[in-house]
Amino acid sequence: MNNSHKTLASLVALSQIALPHYVSADENSDSAQSDIEKVEIVGKRSPFGATKTNTPIVDLARTISIETETDIIQKGALNLSQTATYMAGVNGEPNGFATRGDSISSRGLRIPRYRDSIQELFGNYNSTRAEVYTMEQVELLKGPASVLYGQGSPGGIMNYVSKTPKIDKGNEIVASYGTFDRKQLGVDINTALSDDDKWLARFVGVYRDSDTQVDYVNDDTQVFMPSVSFLPTDDTTLTLIGLFQDSDSDTGAQFIPVEGTLLPLPDGTYLPDQDVYVGEPGFNKFETRSNQVTLLGEHIFTDTTSLSFTALWREGEADYHQAWGTFTGASHYLNTFLGSPVAPTDTYVARTFYQADNTFNQHALDVRVNQLFSIGKTQHEVLAGLQYQSVDTDANSAYYAGGGVLQGDFSYILDLANPVYTGSPDQAILDAIYNDSPEQNVTDYGFYLSDHISFGEWRLTVGVRHDKVDNDNGDTQQDDSQTSYSAGILYRFDNGLSPYISYAESFETVVGLDSNNKQLKPEEGRQYEAGIKYALSSLPGYITLSYYDIEISNLPNPNNLPSDISQQQGITSIEGVEIEGKVEFGQVSAQFAASVMDAEDPNGFELSAQPDSNASLWVNWQPDAYEGFRLGGGIRYVGQSVSENGTIRYETPSYTLADLMMAYQLSEQLDLQLNVRNLTDKEYLTSCLFRGDCFPGLRRTVNASVTYSF
Repeated sequence: MNNSHKTLASLVALSQIALPHYVSADENSDSAQSDIEKVEIVGKRSPFGATKTNTPIVDLARTISIETETDIIQKGALNLSQTATYMAGVNGEPNGFATRGDSISSRGLRIPRYRDSIQELFGNYNSTRAEVYTMEQVELLKGPASVLYGQGSPGGIMNYVSKTPKIDKGNEIVASYGTFDRKQLGVDINTALSDDDKWLARFVGVYRDSDTQVDYVNDDTQVFMPSVSFLPTDDTTLTLIGLFQDSDSDTGAQFIPVEGTLLPLPDGTYLPDQDVYVGEPGFNKFETRSNQVTLLGEHIFTDTTSLSFTALWREGEADYHQAWGTFTGASHYLNTFLGSPVAPTDTYVARTFYQADNTFNQHALDVRVNQLFSIGKTQHEVLAGLQYQSVDTDANSAYYAGGGVLQGDFSYILDLANPVYTGSPDQAILDAIYNDSPEQNVTDYGFYLSDHISFGEWRLTVGVRHDKVDNDNGDTQQDDSQTSYSAGILYRFDNGLSPYISYAESFETVVGLDSNNKQLKPEEGRQYEAGIKYALSSLPGYITLSYYDIEISNLPNPNNLPSDISQQQGITSIEGVEIEGKVEFGQVSAQFAASVMDAEDPNGFELSAQPDSNASLWVNWQPDAYEGFRLGGGIRYVGQSVSENGTIRYETPSYTLADLMMAYQLSEQLDLQLNVRNLTDKEYLTSCLFRGDCFPGLRRTVNASVTYSF
């Protein structure tokens, strides 16, 4: 860890040198105008955003990364994962090229996804993938967030804000075509339903027909998102959003064996194509459907008191069939079971066949009141909220390990170097091993209270939340209660620097009993964070430098030692430094980010498949001399990741990718744009797991779009 600490120190020193001069501004009308510019470059504040308040981000002792709709369009992000690839300390694509979902990690930990401040996905592979065209902003709140959201990951949450009706918002049709015959049509229509603008409507639709970098894997979807807003007064807004999605695809993750990708085969060669399709045509599929209805409400009682709420009903299902190669790879697995070789070459693998029928159903409500008041020389912004959530999940599956190799059936082995597909097992075989699991229900009741206090240039935030969580997994019923705390303090110097420190907690319930027949405790996370925020006044921009220390306790004890009575002695520790910012220099805007991380799991190993560092820079140029022309480019570095279990250690090398954007606005109605991600078509692996499989990265994608505005 000494080398990593030296890197942390170097990053701190570099950031101090890089901070530009700031001219102080008093809190008058000129300052207010400057503050508006700062908010625009950071993102739009919303009671349905990640913080659930209108408190400016520069006043919060937390780290939040935001990608606005403009950022998403400029970088050509085609899915939610790609919106996170320019964030500090965030791994947007840990599973490489993927179609099943967006497994985003922050500060070394997988994080949940939220829409309009309500969690949108529970369980695994039981719903559709979120479409970025339906979003106007993506936010990543880093670190534990249980004070606002209840149980969740210590790494943070990702929240995206839905497109909703807007007065005077224009309409557009976006047609695009790209690599792998990717065809997509996006429609965004806004209209007033009444002459007095009290009723507004918006319709967002997506239709996509696309192949992918893996043969036989498609990525097709249809999305319909109508919404209606009712504004009976200037102080009240009610918005009803429907979101209906039907996707037809296959799974991009092929779980390619480590031999032939990260490591050479016994003869010293590698697989000719690491994107080889290991599934079975006609058998594989990942067909998903989801429906949801969201009601957003906000009412301003007075200049100091407001109420907002989010109510959500969502249901989804997935019909998931996949064949994949045994992780040990090559012919060793096959030849183990016979005295003579079965596989002709080392590139043959046995295949596992898997079928799953997964569903989930969710009801959720989050109501909060915001109150502003003064006590003496202190100003308070109090947020009080109640949250209810009930989620039912059901996962039924058939798992035919090795395709019958253990029983002496070698009918379904596949040559990864020259695949000839064999067909799949009879449905009767899979039906015989079908496991109809019981439905699981999780119900959560939470009450939270926070106070953001201003005293001169001091900003103090304190929060507390109590949750009662009921788990019923069909075999065990368990009730947990947990109280979470957070606190942070920040000071705003006249020169624009705002140092801060904060503390936050998280928890996740664990269902079961330990070896002493006592109910398992929730896993608990806590984070100490310290940093400096710098809000520029001479030009729009901000910079954030942060150090964090996360500890997760009540994990399974090291190596799950059976002799220990308690099985919750394990601790994961994570520490790191991040710097990120955005700044505008007239015709040029830049976004930059960098991070380093040290992390150990309960066994003292590095966190599996999590990069130890990342860095990125995106620059956008819009010259006055060439009206309508825009040029952007970026570079992304992702550090080495490790996966080990004490006997096996795989190190996945770092990689660097380049992206490019060129655009030209022909007229007020017509705009052309070209995006290229992975400009050099670099072949790389995002991670390899000690179980024996690797995840290839995304190859070069070229996407051209035409936007017609009216």
